[in-house]
Amino acid sequence: MLLTSWNVNGLRAALKKGFMDFLNSNNPDIIALQEIKMEKGQAEIDLAHYEEIWNSAEKKGYSGTAVFSKNTPINKSLGLGIIEHDKEGRVITLEYDKFFFVNVYTPNSKDKLARIDYRVEWENSFKDYVLQLDSKKPVIICGDLNVAHTEIDLKNPKSNRKNAGFSDQERNKFTELLESGFVDSFRYIYPDAIEKYTWWSYRFNARANNAGWRIDYFLVSDRIKNSIKDFIIHDQVFGSDHCPVSLIIDI
Repeated sequence: MLLTSWNVNGLRAALKKGFMDFLNSNNPDIIALQEIKMEKGQAEIDLAHYEEIWNSAEKKGYSGTAVFSKNTPINKSLGLGIIEHDKEGRVITLEYDKFFFVNVYTPNSKDKLARIDYRVEWENSFKDYVLQLDSKKPVIICGDLNVAHTEIDLKNPKSNRKNAGFSDQERNKFTELLESGFVDSFRYIYPDAIEKYTWWSYRFNARANNAGWRIDYFLVSDRIKNSIKDFIIHDQVFGSDHCPVSLIIDI
């Protein structure tokens, strides 16, 4: 299976910047989107071969997720089932015969870690949620997790040590999630790869200089890690401040 994830930073904007060209050339079995900033029907999208699942935020033009799948899932659900976490459209779960597929857009901790306490609460709730799924069948988690896990996952680790996305709290929570039974599929295939990023600031010519962060992931349950065949960072694809990432897995 070819699974793809992309924080499009506004799907309506991405549609004007080559989104459909990428979708047609990549041709994934499932594509998960984060930060769609829209509701279904606000843009014309030709998705004849895909079933559409949308989870838009209550706040207009903010956050939100969507999944387009060639195969109809057995079940689908939106959110974590916790009211305080489910207003921003951040989670979609699809159940298939052999696995659960979870698309997530993790909350940003904001400047000066203004939202770090909420972020930690979210991380705890999200881990509990995916572990419940994992007790039933393997789980594939994808999306913008808004954290660079280790120093080789961003260009300037020292200067970003206490910034959102590279704080000790966020990195520790990511470690806890992995240690609870998940594998970072990119690091499973490419444990020592450097300068491979998925997000670049729009400032300071960051993308041209490849001064980026790897914050977009596919995590899989430990017990199916041997099914991982490859991981692709589409860093030559534009249209957002993030690039798409793809997992090839035999499941």
